[in-house]
Amino acid sequence: MRRHSFRWLAAALAVFALVAASCGDDDAETTVTPDEPMAEEEPMAEEEPMAEEEPMAEEEPMAEEEPMAEEEPMTEEEEITEAIEESDITDVATIDMDTNGDGKVILGVAAAGPRDDGAYYQALVDAAEEISAAQGWEAPIVVDNIEPAVAATELENLAAQGVDIIAVGAGEISDPLPDLVAQYPDIFWYCNCGTGFPQMDGVALSTNDGAEIEYVVGVAAGLILQERGGDTAYMIGCCELGFEVETELAMRLGMKAVDPSYDVVYTPTGNFPFDFDNVAGATEAFNVALDAGMDLVYPYLGGAHEPLVQLANEHNIPVTSAGASDVCSRTDLHWDMAALFDGGDFARAVFPLIVSGQFEEGSIYKFSVGRDPEVGALICNPTPEQKELLDQAHADVLNGYCLAEFDTIRAIAYGGADLDAPLVCSDA
Repeated sequence: MRRHSFRWLAAALAVFALVAASCGDDDAETTVTPDEPMAEEEPMAEEEPMAEEEPMAEEEPMAEEEPMAEEEPMTEEEEITEAIEESDITDVATIDMDTNGDGKVILGVAAAGPRDDGAYYQALVDAAEEISAAQGWEAPIVVDNIEPAVAATELENLAAQGVDIIAVGAGEISDPLPDLVAQYPDIFWYCNCGTGFPQMDGVALSTNDGAEIEYVVGVAAGLILQERGGDTAYMIGCCELGFEVETELAMRLGMKAVDPSYDVVYTPTGNFPFDFDNVAGATEAFNVALDAGMDLVYPYLGGAHEPLVQLANEHNIPVTSAGASDVCSRTDLHWDMAALFDGGDFARAVFPLIVSGQFEEGSIYKFSVGRDPEVGALICNPTPEQKELLDQAHADVLNGYCLAEFDTIRAIAYGGADLDAPLVCSDA
């Protein structure tokens, strides 16, 4: 058994040798010399363990957006104010003003005084002519010198002349309006009815606050006296009507805001009621005031206004207008300042809204000092300081300055309240 096993082993070795020899021939060029030990491979550097990732910070929830405050809707007065600022009398009518359907548009004007007085009454007439021309309407029909006692008849006669619109120039001839509106509903009725007039169905109204206006008139007069010298203004009016009393008290309040020693003296000249055209009476009052030491004159008049302006110019007495806003540019007569409540300016402001349908019958718009340039006071050639102080007076009124005193003035002028003590602004 052992002999056979050896022979098998020998044969196996022989086969192995043949295979080894064959492999040696193929790898001869890359045989490693036995006495040169192979360089040991450097052990691979152990990889540093990866840093554990920090957990992601939780995102803060986004702040909720605050809801936008809802804008309060504009009042009708604010809408009209904005529309007035963006329009003028050349804007093309967007509604048909031919209210009687005869193929033409005629504007009728009712004035309580002379149409050519150069003051309050003429202002509306001039505006009516400008508006009619700008709109391509017929020439306006004007009825002037209307007395309150015959206002109903005169307005009815105007309505019967085929007019489409009637502009009533003053509150003193407005009493017949409710009956006339009912009688002539197709006519568009507009009234510049002045201080404190109540809203009226069927009539588009423009109003103002006389106390506000005359307060800044007083400030302007005080500033002129401060420059020119003197301490007394004379207000020459008609017959102590309510709005004249309001004018006197508010003007005095404004003058004393400039200098407590300043004062205004009111002198009536006409026959009751509503006689603002009495030239003879106004001239007599002017001469009496001149002898008494008048330092500034406020001819609060209609037809008698310009004759007194001429007298003031002759005697070098500072003078203010009574309503008309264009006096600073006049060259025939000289005014030092203007009291601004020009019925023509009011009409120029609201008529673009009438012809666009934005200012309807039954609407009312009050022109306010400090907001609307149509009302207030204007010094014709002010110094920078005068302009700054007068601008501030307008702004003060807009912000409620002297509000309690204005209420007191109206209570005295229209309610018969007594004046217990000289008025001084409580918030001065």
